[in-house]
Amino acid sequence: MNRILNLTQHMATPSQVEEGVFEPADKKEVQNLLTFATLPSDEQVWTAAKRLADVAAREMNPPGEVMIGGAPYLMPALQSALAARGLQAIYSFSERKCIEEALPDGTVKKTMIFDRTGFVRTY
Repeated sequence: MNRILNLTQHMATPSQVEEGVFEPADKKEVQNLLTFATLPSDEQVWTAAKRLADVAAREMNPPGEVMIGGAPYLMPALQSALAARGLQAIYSFSERKCIEEALPDGTVKKTMIFDRTGFVRTY
């Protein structure tokens, strides 16, 4: 089974864990590096990407796949930083299912279910 490092804000789902996804030793560090409270400069984006790639390089021996996700403006820099360390960025793919339930008061309750169905590899 492949081991896949989870470099996203969220904990891996049970189905992802079954496919080899594991959490970094310091998940809080990863979450902090993925979070920008204010408009980031180019330098801040690249610094975060490089630091995240450093985390991945420490966790992945031998190099392998890293599941990424987060701010779209960070992902290209992160993919590049991972590739420079011999790591392959992948994304989780989920089908989005919306369930609508009519409530007795006439309102409608919508529930979104994200059903993870696989991984998309980047090139």
